[in-house]
Amino acid sequence: MDRFRIATYNVNSIRSRLPIVISWLKEYRPDVFCMQETKVADDRFPAEAFSDIGYSIVFRGNKQYNGVAVASREEPERVLVGLNAGGEDSAEDRLIAVRCSKVWVINTYVPQGRDKENPQFAYKLQWYDRFREFLEKNWSSDDSLIWCGDLNVAPESIDVHDPKRLLGHVCFTPEVWDAFARVKSWGLEDLFRKFHPGEPQNYTFFDYRVPRSVERKLGWRIDHILATPVLAERCNGCTIDLNSRLAEKPSDHVILFADFF
Repeated sequence: MDRFRIATYNVNSIRSRLPIVISWLKEYRPDVFCMQETKVADDRFPAEAFSDIGYSIVFRGNKQYNGVAVASREEPERVLVGLNAGGEDSAEDRLIAVRCSKVWVINTYVPQGRDKENPQFAYKLQWYDRFREFLEKNWSSDDSLIWCGDLNVAPESIDVHDPKRLLGHVCFTPEVWDAFARVKSWGLEDLFRKFHPGEPQNYTFFDYRVPRSVERKLGWRIDHILATPVLAERCNGCTIDLNSRLAEKPSDHVILFADFF
């Protein structure tokens, strides 16, 4: 693998955020750009906007909810969609894996969970366990693999702006921490924490409903890029692009990217 840049972005509607995405791709030229919550049916995905600037694009989505997409400078050698490749409840609009430049990239939009009493919370925990099985079935931790996306977990107290008040939220609770840790134990390293250990107030999500949330640093770190050891050793930086949240008509998430040599 030569030098390699990957980025992840919960766009919260690709058609609403397309100017931000295309501008960022032109400026930063990542090899792979992963998107979540595209919120568009496949027949209405703006694929031409990506091909016009030299990117291949694969996507899977629905009209109003979820949806994932991966843009890449090279056409993917292989593509996997969903947790069990078309089987029952494969969550096809939550996962796309592509192999580009000898690297597997798994782009996911993990269920949020709604609240602990909602069946969606149990589904979220099950989803993490099923994802761990998905990794075990298809790869080894010795492979060159990246897992990224909106993972809907803030793993540490420094990953939220008010850990005491927010403890118990479906993205900041021991059950989800444990489920996330089980996936990581397969052999994945959190690249942002590799370069920013113990640093607070580094967030990737700022709620629209909170006035001046970015300026007041009232956020969450729930978007992540993780890699297997062979790639983690070659990573030389993982960066939150706060400007993407301050752009005109932004998503409530930022763009997160990592570089490899």
